[in-house]
Amino acid sequence: MLRLLTLPLAIALSALALAGLASAQAPRADELPDLKGEIDFSIRWLRSTQNPETGAYGGDIEATAWVLFALARSPRKYERPDGPFISKALDYLLSLQREDGSFVDADRPEGSALGSTRAAAAALSVHIDDRSVAPLGKALKYLASNGVDAPSLEQIEVPEDEAGATRLAFKLLGDRAKEGSWEGPRGRVTETARGVEALTRIRSQVAPPAAAPGKPSPLPRYSPATRVDIDEAVLRGARFLLAAGEGARWGAPGQPDAGLTAMVTSALLEVPEPRPADIQAAIDDALAWILTHQKANGSIHQGRLANYVTSASIMALAAEPKYAEPVLRARNWLIGLQADEGEGYSEGDLYYGGIGYGGDERPDLSNLQMSLEALAASGLSRDDAAFQRALKFLERCQNRSETNDVELTRKGILIKSGDDGGAGYAPGDSKAGFVQLADGTKVPRSYGSMTYALLKSFVFAGLSQDDPRVEACWKWLCENYTLDVNPGFDPGGDPVAPYQGLYYYFHTMAKALDVYGVDEVVDGKGVKHDWRAELAGRLLSLQDRGNGSWANRNAPRWWEGNPVLATSYALLSLGAARK
Repeated sequence: MLRLLTLPLAIALSALALAGLASAQAPRADELPDLKGEIDFSIRWLRSTQNPETGAYGGDIEATAWVLFALARSPRKYERPDGPFISKALDYLLSLQREDGSFVDADRPEGSALGSTRAAAAALSVHIDDRSVAPLGKALKYLASNGVDAPSLEQIEVPEDEAGATRLAFKLLGDRAKEGSWEGPRGRVTETARGVEALTRIRSQVAPPAAAPGKPSPLPRYSPATRVDIDEAVLRGARFLLAAGEGARWGAPGQPDAGLTAMVTSALLEVPEPRPADIQAAIDDALAWILTHQKANGSIHQGRLANYVTSASIMALAAEPKYAEPVLRARNWLIGLQADEGEGYSEGDLYYGGIGYGGDERPDLSNLQMSLEALAASGLSRDDAAFQRALKFLERCQNRSETNDVELTRKGILIKSGDDGGAGYAPGDSKAGFVQLADGTKVPRSYGSMTYALLKSFVFAGLSQDDPRVEACWKWLCENYTLDVNPGFDPGGDPVAPYQGLYYYFHTMAKALDVYGVDEVVDGKGVKHDWRAELAGRLLSLQDRGNGSWANRNAPRWWEGNPVLATSYALLSLGAARK
């Protein structure tokens, strides 16, 4: 889901200094920036250092072992199926094991064997799979024969108290270079992996306890809306967005965010022409400002969430023909971001054809569908190879065993495709959880927003309505048609879960049904629905009558509690419904 409003590290460090926490006063964990995002940022730098030919990081066993160890321990817990940045590094290590079980760098003397083997074994111990079990056993025997009880890596010591751990986190982040790396005696790759691993432990230590499940409020009743109703609601929402910005910039106070500004700008473009002069001026100013963040490689961002920000920017800029050239450059960068042969992936890799945040190394359907929409908005032909590569990823997100070849074993449990035709968040994964079958196998749970994302993506990839993959997807959507929740979530464990991502659901639904080219949906009970009038009516029932905004008051997760983002989703949804 969209995460455009993370507190910049610079603000956090400034707050620390202003509060006098750098000296005597104890730092507070709630003043830390999003550590998961900071870890992702440094992992992205580590990923860029991999040798594409050998798979090694830093050119030796110890550095490669440290990177693999840090990636496995990180919040995203990377493993071999995640791609060549893991699998090729593991294969590199395994290629250097000798018959006696030791690991020795090809250009290092015999004396380095013990240290190298301890490091390699530590990495293999957190990457257990069919290929690593036997080599790890041999390495452990070698270490035992040399008086070493267990493999180990020299980790950064993290204080046990929260204040001390928080202070260390601020120090580590303050010492980090601009691109996300750390310097030190072990070399940048190893030191950066050590920093990532230390921040991971700190994050676990200072994380607040999970809140108890809340009790949601049912959504109000609604009536179908007319075109006049829609136009009035859009204008009220646009007025709210204009008032919430700072000079046609949107984001945290004093910290305008290019991604959020692009989303708001696209929302303002839904105001029918001729637009009020102040709204049109804000659109023009915002587009020009967004363009100031375009990099030499064509991407548009401020250092984070590169895919989301570039995709959102393309969709906003594409509305103006004069921006055709920068849109083309951004499009070419976006295509290059896809997990394909250029990054060492092949069709057999789990995430082949996908696109992720641009910093988390694990593509997902939410990111991909936004990228594909941006590519379509840029004018890219549906026959382009980027759309065709995406089909393999889309198939692996869909619960349709005829075309989904995913079979993963995680913590001893087999995960594979179901057959309801819907979609989860990523191959073998779902934000809605899993359905456990009688034999213990787990199936990713299909849910509404991702199944509409799948339908929209199938359309962009050129599939026809009678394609079996599309038919299965459409069947799930018809049977689960609702405007009351994001369908597919199990409310048993958390009653709020079905309300998570609700405005994202409405937005994706509207865009998908619009490009699919239908005005009517027949639900599982045979009832016909004019989805355009009904969706607009539902959104109008949720609009704040005072200031014209929207916000997800039941489930603020994924930033939907932020009225600027939720209002942008609502206006984009109303625009698609009106068309």
